[in-house]
Amino acid sequence: MILAPIGFLAEDPVTGDPTLADFGHDPWWLVLVKVVGVFVFLVVMTLFTIWYERRVVARMQVRPGPNRHGPFGLLQSLADGLKLAFKEDIMPLKADKVVFFIAPVISTVCAFTAFSIMPFGPFVSMFGTRTPLQLTDIPVAVLLVLACSGMGIYGIVLGGWASGSTYPLLGGLRSAAQLVSYEVAMGLSFVAVFMTAGTMSTSEIVNAQAQGSPVNLFGFEFTAPSWFFLLLLPSFIIYSISAVGETNRAPFDLPEAESELVGGFHTEYSSLKFALFFLAEYINMVTVSGLCATLFLGGWRAPTSFESFWPGINSGWWPLLWFTIKVLLLLFVFIWLRGTLPRLRYDQFMRFGWKVLIPVNLVWILTLAGIKTLQKQNIPAQEKLIYAGLAVGVILLLALLWPQKKEEPVLPIEEQVARRPEGSFPLPPMDLQVPVSPRANRLTAERETVPATSEEEV
Repeated sequence: MILAPIGFLAEDPVTGDPTLADFGHDPWWLVLVKVVGVFVFLVVMTLFTIWYERRVVARMQVRPGPNRHGPFGLLQSLADGLKLAFKEDIMPLKADKVVFFIAPVISTVCAFTAFSIMPFGPFVSMFGTRTPLQLTDIPVAVLLVLACSGMGIYGIVLGGWASGSTYPLLGGLRSAAQLVSYEVAMGLSFVAVFMTAGTMSTSEIVNAQAQGSPVNLFGFEFTAPSWFFLLLLPSFIIYSISAVGETNRAPFDLPEAESELVGGFHTEYSSLKFALFFLAEYINMVTVSGLCATLFLGGWRAPTSFESFWPGINSGWWPLLWFTIKVLLLLFVFIWLRGTLPRLRYDQFMRFGWKVLIPVNLVWILTLAGIKTLQKQNIPAQEKLIYAGLAVGVILLLALLWPQKKEEPVLPIEEQVARRPEGSFPLPPMDLQVPVSPRANRLTAERETVPATSEEEV
């Protein structure tokens, strides 16, 4: 019987949960079990999310959705995956065959790797060995997710370029621009979490949200969860918006806009290669949802107030269920957005990322830094309120005095055409009339030459 040493465990002295020092000591067979467990979790979540999305959207559109294969149609995703595996694998003539094959593999491998640092729960017993319910953790674990996300976009860009076709190339270029725009905003939304938790380790960020905050509301005392989505609400909102743009989901699915680019970067893909892109997209959705639950929703912990009537709610294997429920609730928001909002125009999408999300994020980081500085200083409460009021006043004053863009009146189309500089792209004539098709002319002539028959002759 193989027993792992337990003397190395350096659990959190307050909560008794895993810390950064508890990782890197598992035997090789236990690491392999965890790797297989993460792989199975992601594949099952992908199959379930596809069914979940189709059922929820069907409910919104007042129709049944998939309900034939298995109970409640749960096996529909598995049937679709098997169908994709047996479809013909088509290789375009002008494609770069090596890159065309490697591109979906890059996206899928990066999607799986990013989930390796997600904490699923506290210490558990696996085959007699006490171990954290997490594959691994590193001092810069959150940055690993950003790195994998940045590498995964190479799969989309290379897939569009290697297809040897116009529309996939345009989809790949859109993906590159989208990554630069929204990954900057996503990375800035992490800064407030790092400042508050004092670490980039995912397990220790969860521990930082463990202790509740006592609240007295109109004489009613209760313990509010110290989750960061309450303390850092602007960062939570910005991260949620950036995550939708980062995963190419509606209404930010510009790289695969079927109304403009046929299918976007994966237009020329089929069979298992297309299935890999599909798998990577849904795994990325699960990853950003899991990261949101870890950074802002207390990770695998249930609300602290529940511990009063269920002391073991955050011990053993139960936290795996709470983590999964949080991920499914966040996935519902993805599906809700897809069934509700229309796709943005590309210039609106880019303008929103650069001119709204990033400036608001920077102002919020400076504000939070000022609040943290005031908290460390021995300043009376009245003086702190005066400083806060002055800061709010300056922000409001800037908002009122900020120069507004003058709206130009809309001119008639004839005047707009007359003002166009010489050498501009030619416009069709404004009085353009579409000619009648020759077939319609021929049918009209045939009707005129055939003599009409009266009812008496018949």
